[in-house]
Amino acid sequence: MSTPTFVSTSSAAPESVFARLEPKLPSVQKPIQYVGGELNSTLKEWDCAPDGPTVRWALMYPDAYEVGLPNQGVQILYEVLNERDWIVAERTYAVWPDLEQIMREGDSQGPIPQFTVDAHRPVKAFDLFGLSFSTELGYTNMLNALSLAGIPLHAVDRTEDDPIVLAGGHAAFNPEPIADFIDAAVLGDGEEIVLKISEVLREWKGQGEPGGRDEVLARLAASGGVYVPKFYDVSYGADGAIAAVVPNRPGVPDRIRKHTLMDLDAWPYPARPLVPLAETVHERFSVEIFRGCTRGCRFCQAGMITRPVRERSIETIGAMVENGIRSSGFEEVGLLSLSSADHTEIAEVAKGLADRYEGSNVSLSLPSTRVDAFNISLANEFSRNGRRSGLTFAPEGGSERMRKVINKMVTEEDLIRTVAAAFSHGWRQVKLYFMCGLPTETDEDVLEIADLARKVIAKGREVSGRNDIRCTVSIGGFVPKPHTPFQWAAQLDHETTDLRLKKLRDLVREDKKFARAIGFRYHDGKPGTIEGLLSRGDRRVGAVIEAVWRDGGRFDGWSEHFSYDRWLTAATEALSGTGVDLDWYTVRERGYDEVLPWDHLDSGLDKDWLWADWEDAIDPSTDVEVEDCRWTPCYDCGVCPEMNTEIQIGPTGHTLLPLSVL
Repeated sequence: MSTPTFVSTSSAAPESVFARLEPKLPSVQKPIQYVGGELNSTLKEWDCAPDGPTVRWALMYPDAYEVGLPNQGVQILYEVLNERDWIVAERTYAVWPDLEQIMREGDSQGPIPQFTVDAHRPVKAFDLFGLSFSTELGYTNMLNALSLAGIPLHAVDRTEDDPIVLAGGHAAFNPEPIADFIDAAVLGDGEEIVLKISEVLREWKGQGEPGGRDEVLARLAASGGVYVPKFYDVSYGADGAIAAVVPNRPGVPDRIRKHTLMDLDAWPYPARPLVPLAETVHERFSVEIFRGCTRGCRFCQAGMITRPVRERSIETIGAMVENGIRSSGFEEVGLLSLSSADHTEIAEVAKGLADRYEGSNVSLSLPSTRVDAFNISLANEFSRNGRRSGLTFAPEGGSERMRKVINKMVTEEDLIRTVAAAFSHGWRQVKLYFMCGLPTETDEDVLEIADLARKVIAKGREVSGRNDIRCTVSIGGFVPKPHTPFQWAAQLDHETTDLRLKKLRDLVREDKKFARAIGFRYHDGKPGTIEGLLSRGDRRVGAVIEAVWRDGGRFDGWSEHFSYDRWLTAATEALSGTGVDLDWYTVRERGYDEVLPWDHLDSGLDKDWLWADWEDAIDPSTDVEVEDCRWTPCYDCGVCPEMNTEIQIGPTGHTLLPLSVL
């Protein structure tokens, strides 16, 4: 496998590779995704700082352009960094296999290196290469980008000529499986920490880069907010479990803390959303109306690691929506969060925006809505401009018993009452999202999904007087995640998952009265098994990832590219002699005393609280509901005192500023 080479210098800008790339583009699919120049993209001089050193970031969402460009996190960091006159930030995405082959074959100058889409500069020339992982299945794409860039795969082999490779995003809350490949990781919100990292780099460069690469990494690690894996030694016991994770140099903290951005109103990004050149998975402008969730769903990593809840004010939301529409031309606005209908002023936000844009081409949307937070008035406001799509609800558990296990206290009566209201007001289709493989789950729990779907259809036909009512059942496999009460749980094996879902599918199909009205969507359990390996893996799993990549693994989040056999073979060979295997990482339940790979990474959550919540979940004699601390007394999860944060919610009593729509 040929590896591109590029030698950067501090005095001259690297040459754009576009002149070499452009003649090759007609022979690949969707060449427009590699061209750049999107509306609101930023192109800066290589040495843009008016005085002192320039700090340069290459930002990557490790997936294809159509998935990566709409990513909110990368867009925010891209804009925050480029607002500083001494920072250059550019974007790069995973290239599809057809272009990868062309890049490796190269031209008379050699292989074409991984490039940014903004100025088509080689990624290797930048000071920092930052990757945002929302899913662990992007790890092989990271290795491919490093290889194409000419950056050594292993951090230990890098020199001062290589960028610092930095991981972030939700998957970075357990970066141990990729510890050999990254120089550093950041936990939590990125807006402030990327600027602090940039300042450390700038100071170090201004001093003449004393101490080389290790020195700047040590400066980053000393803050307690940047995790540098090479500064920590991991030892293992005879049983294969981790014995200890300890710092191996002075000045490095025992635990690394997550970052929490307080006062979202002070960070109204993205203000200039990128408008894609090619079709992407989301064709809309998104505004995050609050961050964090304290509903307490025991399976939900996103809700646990983003605590506490911090709302944007109604004025800031209104200003962001108006500014984003005017600067981008998008006609759909999504109000995003983990549970958007829980915003304390969502009714006022919805009515204010609907009033403002009534009669225009602008439509509003909410993501999946909790059954117990939905109401018809809210739904009507979001569909006032005549765009009425289906409604999506996420009961998650198939039976009421399972919903108690996962702390999603939604009864069957709640769901039927909600869909009845929707169908009686003109909606014709709903989508219900469930999970399979949850702790203590049985076949009967899953098969209850069919009965629930039938009741939804029957109620819809009854209240609407129509037969064109649809209910789509979408099911995903449960994957235990770090920093949740279910981090100790055994994952259901893929064979049982597939068999359980086949029984459900057959049960739905055999009912002729409802079968055609119920859509059924699910993926087989094998990708979930590999996601489980990567989610709760330790540093030994890195060898598996590398072996999969060397065997051609790319785009593992795409079903047409994923190969379970490839992962199984790699795991069998790479873990041989370690005393652990794929099952050890996935279908094995953990105990309280086991050192978990991420125990030295501090999300603020108290371990004893998580364990008590886990025990409550699996104890059939308990019926303990963990209520939302936004509206009830604190239940001592630990985040606010540990992170020195607090819940920030309304109501403020304010209204949207009136604006005339042009």
